[in-house]
Amino acid sequence: MDTKLRFDGKVAIVTGAGGGLGKAYALLFGSRGAKVVVNDLGGSKKGEGSSSKLADQVVEEIRSAGGVAVANYDSVEDGDKIVKTALDNFGRVDIVVNNAGILRDRSFARISDTDWDLIQRVHLRGSFMVTRAAFPIMKEQKFGRIIMTASTSGIYGNFGQANYGAAKLGLLGLSNTVAIEGQKYNIHCNTIAPVGGTRLTEGILPPDLFDQLKPEFVAPLVAWLCHEECEDTGGLFEAAGGWYGKYRWERTKGHFCRKYLEDEVTPEAVRDSWEKISDFTESYHPASNHEDTGILAAGLQDLKPWKEVQPKPVSAPGAVTSGPISAVGVKVEPTSFTYAPKEVILYALGVGASVKDEDGLRFLYENDEDFSPLPTFSIVPSQAVMFGGNLWSNIPGWTVDLTKLLHGEMYIECVKPLPPAATLNTSLEVVDVLDKKSGAVMIIDTLTTDETGETVAKAQWSTFLVGEGNFGGPRTSNRVVPLCDPPNRKPDATEEFKTDLDQAALYRLSGDRNPLHIDPSFAAMGGFQQPILHGLCSYGITSRIILKHFCGNDVSKFKAIKCRFAKPVIPGQTLVVNMWKEGARVFFTCSVKETGKDCLTGGYVDIVESGTPIESASAPSNPQLASAAVFHEMSQRLAGEPDMAKKVKAVFLWNINLDKKPARQWTVDLKNPPGSIYEGAPRNGIKPDVTLTLEDTDLVAMVTGKLNAQKAFMSGKLKVSGNVMLTQKLQGLLKPQAKM
Repeated sequence: MDTKLRFDGKVAIVTGAGGGLGKAYALLFGSRGAKVVVNDLGGSKKGEGSSSKLADQVVEEIRSAGGVAVANYDSVEDGDKIVKTALDNFGRVDIVVNNAGILRDRSFARISDTDWDLIQRVHLRGSFMVTRAAFPIMKEQKFGRIIMTASTSGIYGNFGQANYGAAKLGLLGLSNTVAIEGQKYNIHCNTIAPVGGTRLTEGILPPDLFDQLKPEFVAPLVAWLCHEECEDTGGLFEAAGGWYGKYRWERTKGHFCRKYLEDEVTPEAVRDSWEKISDFTESYHPASNHEDTGILAAGLQDLKPWKEVQPKPVSAPGAVTSGPISAVGVKVEPTSFTYAPKEVILYALGVGASVKDEDGLRFLYENDEDFSPLPTFSIVPSQAVMFGGNLWSNIPGWTVDLTKLLHGEMYIECVKPLPPAATLNTSLEVVDVLDKKSGAVMIIDTLTTDETGETVAKAQWSTFLVGEGNFGGPRTSNRVVPLCDPPNRKPDATEEFKTDLDQAALYRLSGDRNPLHIDPSFAAMGGFQQPILHGLCSYGITSRIILKHFCGNDVSKFKAIKCRFAKPVIPGQTLVVNMWKEGARVFFTCSVKETGKDCLTGGYVDIVESGTPIESASAPSNPQLASAAVFHEMSQRLAGEPDMAKKVKAVFLWNINLDKKPARQWTVDLKNPPGSIYEGAPRNGIKPDVTLTLEDTDLVAMVTGKLNAQKAFMSGKLKVSGNVMLTQKLQGLLKPQAKM
C-alpha cells in the first residue's frame, strides 16, 4: 500500500523522549502530523539529576520541521501531570508511548533495595501512572493507543539485570490486562521489546552492532501499532535494525499423572512422566488465560472413567420391584461439573446469541462487566449427571433401551444467577414413573449446588420410553410440574428467529452428543429424513427471547421455565415465539414458520415481578422514583416542540436503577414523529439506538446541574451503549446544565 500513514488531529505523549528511542518516536509522530508531548526528566541513565535541556531540544527540532510539540519535565511517577500537559495544550490524549527508563545493573547478590526500588518505580510504576491518567480520557473518546516497553532481558533474563528484567516482564503483564479491559472502548495496548543503540545499551552492545541498531529503525513499528488502522492489541513485538517479529506463547501438550479425578499424584509420578511433560511435539499456543484454562478443563474431562459413587436404588414402600416402577427412588449421588467462560459462551452461541444483539456481549464476552451465563445454562450440569452417569444401567429389575427414549417435558428453576465460572455438584433422583399405556414416563429431578452447598438450580426431566407402558403404574403424579395453556387473546409480543443450518452442530458441543442431531444415517433410523435440532436448543432460544423482552436481559429476573416438546425442528427453519404476560408469568408457544406446527407447547416463564420492566405502558409508576418527574417534564417539552422527532431520529432507552437494582425503564422515542415518551421498553419490536443506565438519584442530579454528565460517564455512574454521539441530541429535552 502506498498510502502514507498520518496522525493528523492525534495527540501523542512520549515519555523519556529527550534522546534515543523516545526521541525517534517523538520526531516520527511530529513529522506525520501528531501533536507531541515530549516528556523527559533530563536525568542520567542511572536516574540521577534532572534538566529541561533534552526535552526542549527535541521540541525545537519538531517545531523547526513544521510540527507541533510541547515539553514536559515531570517524572513518570507524576503521570497525571504529564497527561495534564497534553490536555492543557491540546485538549485530548490519543497515544501514550511508555518509553522512559533507567539502568542500575548489579549481580543478583549485590542488588540493593535502592537499586531494586528505583527500577520498579521508573519502569513499572511510571508506566502505570501515565497510563492510568490517560485511560479514562481514551475511554471517553472511544479511541486510544498505548505502548509498553519491555526487554529481552525480561523475556529471557540477563546477567546483572534481575531488577530490570523483573520490571520489564511486569510491563508485559500490565499491557496484556490493559489490552483486555480497553478493547471494547477501542483502546489498544501492545508491548515492544526493542533492541536499539541508545545510551542505555551503549557499552553493552559491540560497537559495530551498536551502529546498526539505530532507534530510527524501531520507531516505524511503534508508529504502526499506534495508528488507527492497526487492529492488533495485546501483542508482544521485538524490533531491531529494521527487523520486526511477534511473540506468542507455546506450551507442551503436557501429561496427566493420574488416571482418575480422585487419585493423588506423587513426586515419583511426575519424575516418571517428565519426558511426556516436556515434549513439545504436540504443543499448544494459547492466546488468553481463558483459552489456557479451557484446554486444561478439556483434559480433565478425558480422565474418565470416573470413580463414581454407585447409585443407590431406593424403592417406594410396597412398590413393585421389577419393571419401570422399580426406578422410583433411584438416586445418583452429586456429580461434579466444572465450567469456565468458554463453556458459557459456547452454550450462548448454541442457542443463537449474537454480538449483534442488544447486550449480546453480556453473554458472549468474558470481560464484559455484566458477563454471566444464560439462565438455561443450568441445563448443562443437569444433563451431565442425567446422561453422563450410570443411572440407566443400574435400575434394578428393568433394562432401559435408550434408543426408545424421547424427551417429553422440561422444567428449570433458577434459584440464583450462575457465576461466570464455577464448580457445581448435581444430584439426581427418579421421583415417579407414570404408565401412559403406549410408554412409560420417568419423572427425574436434579438439584444443583455450588461449592458452599447452596442450591443454585433445580430441574425436572420428563422422559418418555416408547413401548414400556402397561406395567400397572399410576397415570398421574403430584410430583410433576404442570404445564399451562396461554391466554385466549392476541400475544403481547412475537419474535422470529431463523435457526442456522449448523445450529445443532454448534449446540451439541455443550454436552448433548446424540448422533440423531448430526448424523443423517442415525436420524433415518429414528424415522427422520434428516438430523433434527435439539429440543433443548429451541428451549434455550425461546428463553433467551423472553429474557430480552420481559427481563431486560437481567438474568436475576428469570425464575423458571417449563414447556412440552411437541414437534421436531429442522436446522435452518424459523422459530416463531408468541408471548403473553400476565402478572409475574409469561406464557409462550414456539412454532415452526415453514410448517405452521407448534414445537414447544404449554410453556411459561416465571419472572421476578418487583421492578421488572414490562412492555405494557399501563404499568403503574413507582412513587419512590424521583426521576419519574424528569420524564414527565420531558414529555411536556416534547409536546411543545412537535418537530423534535424529525430532527433527532433516534430511540433512547433509559434503565433506571434503585440502590443498584433495576427499577424502571423509560422509552424516549424521537424517531417516529411526533415522538413519544412512555414507561417501559420500546414497543412493537423497535430497537433502541442508545441505552442509558444510571441510578434514579443520579439522573435527578444531572438534570438539576448537581452532577456533570461527562464525569458521571467517566466514573461509571452513567453507562451508555449504542451510538453515544446521539446523546448530544437530548439537550432539547433536558435542563441546559445536564450536558451529555
